[in-house]
Amino acid sequence: MALGSDFSFMGNQYRLVVSEKEYFIDLLFFNRRLQALIAIELKRGEFKPEYAGKLNFYLSALDEYVKLPHENPSIGIILCKDRDSKTVEFAFRDINKPMGVATYRTSSELPKEYQGILPEPEELRKLM
Repeated sequence: MALGSDFSFMGNQYRLVVSEKEYFIDLLFFNRRLQALIAIELKRGEFKPEYAGKLNFYLSALDEYVKLPHENPSIGIILCKDRDSKTVEFAFRDINKPMGVATYRTSSELPKEYQGILPEPEELRKLM
């Protein structure tokens, strides 16, 4: 009731499964007036920029797997002990910027087309 009478509690440590991996939202509510899921993440210390990415991930998963078709997009709240306004602003500003993730693999030797162009591993070790 502390949040208001329009909030329905859906769970704490609410389990989401994405690509066969489990993730847990600290608190999940549904707001009847907003017709939206409300995810709340609880943090003990100061706000960190990586919290925004995690919350964005949770909201996307909720919208994909939990939200019903007639409901509005999910809303996220991060409750933390302290925050720096500029850090929060930068963490959430332009969150729709084009970004990507790449994978890499290691090899014990440099491919022939790169030999002579890139430094040898021993040279890199010396620089470090």
